[in-house]
Amino acid sequence: MNNWFRTKFEGGVRLGMCYALSSFLPLYIVNEYPKSGGTWVCQMLSDYLDLPFPRNRFPKFESSIIHGHYLYIPTLKNVYIVMRDGRDIMVSYYYQSLFKHERFNDRLVEITRRDLNFDDYSDIKKNMPNFIEYKFSNKKNPRFTWSDFVNSWIDKDVPIITYENLLTNTINVLGQAIHKVCNVQPDEDRLREISEKYSFKNQTGRNPGDENKLSFLRKGIAGDWKNYFSKEANQVFNKFAGKELIKLGYEIDDSWIDSD
Repeated sequence: MNNWFRTKFEGGVRLGMCYALSSFLPLYIVNEYPKSGGTWVCQMLSDYLDLPFPRNRFPKFESSIIHGHYLYIPTLKNVYIVMRDGRDIMVSYYYQSLFKHERFNDRLVEITRRDLNFDDYSDIKKNMPNFIEYKFSNKKNPRFTWSDFVNSWIDKDVPIITYENLLTNTINVLGQAIHKVCNVQPDEDRLREISEKYSFKNQTGRNPGDENKLSFLRKGIAGDWKNYFSKEANQVFNKFAGKELIKLGYEIDDSWIDSD
């Protein structure tokens, strides 16, 4: 079974387990729109809770950390929601979708390049408006948009971890989420150790902001969208998801679209 079909099959099994068994086993579900930092949260939770994180392998029917991209459904229990500024997600997803890296994204790159067929894939600022339109109009991988995800989860009684807060205050943000889901008082010293262990620098050997364009862990910062969005890209993103930026507190109104 090749990597793409294996990933799809394992994803289907994981989805069924989450919907039916998350309360029983239990499973702890780290749920995100892709490129929001969910893998990072999974690694830290797995270490802190001393539970397996079956990443890129077939999940066993045991208590574990599960990484997913799901809209709300009532049977999902023990859920941690990870949110990120959708504009940064578009930049990160551009690299994920159009440049190969070490995490088996070859098939995604093949499909996206076929669909978009840009003249120069490295001219990200020029291509970004069309890429944003593509991601919001063609519901593939996953089969919903960033705005769909935000609206599905924003008013639910689950901990919402934002990537930006996690970058600046890892210990408190993760500790509060663990307390809400597991109803235990978090061990700050243990969280401090884990925060350091899974920091961007320790995982990549680079400081946050030192970019490797061909790595899954590319840059590790917030606000990078400002380097890649033109006024046209601002307008396109605002058309599809401006309201969700305001709902999450990333903007207070739509005046940001006039910036270059």
